[in-house]
Amino acid sequence: MHHIPLLQDMLILLGFSVVIVYALQKVKVPSIIGFLLTGVIIGPYGFSLINAVDQVEVLSEIGVILLLFVIGMELSIKQLASIKKTVFIGGALQVGVTAAVASVSYQVLGNPWNESVFVGFLFSLSSTAIVLKTLQDRRQISAPHGRNALGILIFQDIIVVPMMLVTPIIAGDTSNVAMSIASLVGKSLIVVAITYVSARFIVPKVLHSVAKTNSKELFLLVTITLCFAVAFLTSEAGLSLALGAFLAGLILSESEYSHQATSVILPFRELFTSFFFVSIGMLLQLQFFLANIGVILGLVALVFVVKSLIAALAVAVLRYPPRTLILTGLALFQVGEFAFILSKVGLQYELLTPETNQYFLSVSVLSMMLTPFVIIFSETIADKLAPVTKVLPFSAVGTTTLENPDTLTPHAPGDTAPNDPAPHDHAYQNHLVIIGYGINGSNLAKAASASNIPYIVIETNPETVQRERAKGVPILYGDATEEHILEIAQIDEARVAVVAISDLLATRDVIRAIRSITDSVHLVVRTRYVKETAELFALGADEVIPEEFETSVQIFTGVLHNFLVPEDDIDQFVEALRSDNYELFNHEVARPKTYRPTELADFNITCLRIQTDSRRIVGKTLQELSLRATYGLNVLGIKRGDTMLEQITPQEILKQGDIVYLQGDKQHIAAFHKVVG
Repeated sequence: MHHIPLLQDMLILLGFSVVIVYALQKVKVPSIIGFLLTGVIIGPYGFSLINAVDQVEVLSEIGVILLLFVIGMELSIKQLASIKKTVFIGGALQVGVTAAVASVSYQVLGNPWNESVFVGFLFSLSSTAIVLKTLQDRRQISAPHGRNALGILIFQDIIVVPMMLVTPIIAGDTSNVAMSIASLVGKSLIVVAITYVSARFIVPKVLHSVAKTNSKELFLLVTITLCFAVAFLTSEAGLSLALGAFLAGLILSESEYSHQATSVILPFRELFTSFFFVSIGMLLQLQFFLANIGVILGLVALVFVVKSLIAALAVAVLRYPPRTLILTGLALFQVGEFAFILSKVGLQYELLTPETNQYFLSVSVLSMMLTPFVIIFSETIADKLAPVTKVLPFSAVGTTTLENPDTLTPHAPGDTAPNDPAPHDHAYQNHLVIIGYGINGSNLAKAASASNIPYIVIETNPETVQRERAKGVPILYGDATEEHILEIAQIDEARVAVVAISDLLATRDVIRAIRSITDSVHLVVRTRYVKETAELFALGADEVIPEEFETSVQIFTGVLHNFLVPEDDIDQFVEALRSDNYELFNHEVARPKTYRPTELADFNITCLRIQTDSRRIVGKTLQELSLRATYGLNVLGIKRGDTMLEQITPQEILKQGDIVYLQGDKQHIAAFHKVVG
């Protein structure tokens, strides 16, 4: 049997990636750097271990498509609106000024204007993947500089698509520029119209029908088909595959199924984007890099200073304090992954020479590798630069901002508009996560809403999600066994999570998924049978409530009430029963017999324990208390300790701890209960 060359190359690629990424993870270096190093080592300019370079590049193209698809799905119009100034003002300034500075500098060196403009495009882009991953790992994504970086990166991800469309025009690959621009605008308008109609009317209905089948395989197939279908159509229309993938993501982002779609796509994206970063590393010529290392290091230093300064100035316009400006600038100094996609288009239209491309690749790869370390030490660098900021023009800027991206508040129950496409896009903290919206889950949600406890629901029934979202319930469609869905629900910030589903296998997977993200959330789990509790506790549940015995508890509680067992004794009994994991129901346990006054007539009788130490009650005789005249009650008996007082006289003194058997109507008994309780 003949082996497939691509399979051998895949084995080499994945094998080296595993070893290198594992080694780098030990020192907390992002995996993307490991993929870049893998490409450098195994590529044609390294040890030449890969023969099917073209096939690897095809796989990397799929990675780019999936990457842009997920970015499109994760872009929420509501989120964009919350940081719109950072996205559109800060982002436009950062991209525009960086592109202008790089273009002018390159043209001063004697290069044509169109090549200079294209080089400006390349150097204006930063790395979304590395920056956001590093900030998330350091829990800084919600910090002011993290939100600024996110906003600017979003603008870069959007603007790269028009850059791709404009590249053929500035390359002169058309005889009629005006006609080309008109054609480009026309195609773009058609694509926007198709995107709107699909997002508004077609795709939500299709996905709703698919979700009703409850088939994960079908949902995955439909999601991937949508991605590649739109990418193919835009490519056939003369636009780019990347644009199509991005638009497909936007189409899905407006439906309640976007997060579940993201969760099923993520494993594939991670796999194929690893091929993408490996393919980038394979493009780097080590001999060229080593021969020109001095120039390359100088360019990296220049890019570091210029891009950091421009990004800081772009944020300064939004009136952020100097420290935030520095941290934002340091996060965005590198040249990112979308620049590599754009560079391929430039090579195709001869806007980049092979030598210029190698300089670009060297600077990009090296700056991306340095990014995690710069972000890690960015606060130290900002502290060192603090004296310098005092003499800069923006040093007078106070801490008040025109737009504070951190003003997102926890979702208050019931404040979601019926047509809100993303009721869960809020900054939660100390909230309740309810997994499953059956009878138990819905009742818990109602109780949380009545108690003003912020909560979010995860549910897999599309009809339930659609119905409850229309009512304003903060409910998310998705499978809680997927970590991405739990992260959307911000499980790591929750105080309590309740698993209220009836599927034991799914419950196990949900517990594992939650505990893989956080150990701090208090996890309450519902199950059917008590025999399942030990396993669920072992998996990480803090409380397990079996329906089998809870029903028995409710029945037995009613029985105890009818046999006139004091309320406090019933509460203590139930608490002990639950804390002992319902052992009473599993084994025969000898317990003290309860007094049952069967000799009393069958009329309204109850018993109360004298808990108060008030001298109005304790130490007084029944005659002094005059219960009949004051409360309309008759004393039928008194139990003191283990002794039942058979003869009750008006001179009997009430003592603290006595159990008094009374006859009377409920209203009078309730009034007396307040006095003695």
